[in-house]
Amino acid sequence: MLFLVAALLLLGVVLGTVAHVPLHVSLVAAAAIATWLAVFAYRERHTRTTD
Repeated sequence: MLFLVAALLLLGVVLGTVAHVPLHVSLVAAAAIATWLAVFAYRERHTRTTD
């Protein structure tokens, strides 16, 4: 339950920050996060298939 509260608090802070920065900054940050998640997913899938 505490994890859920912390996650919602963090989500609120991030959404509040995104509302105040220019659109291109938000898009660059979103692209960086998406790239990081894609690399992480690829590495996890590759690691699980080789073990």
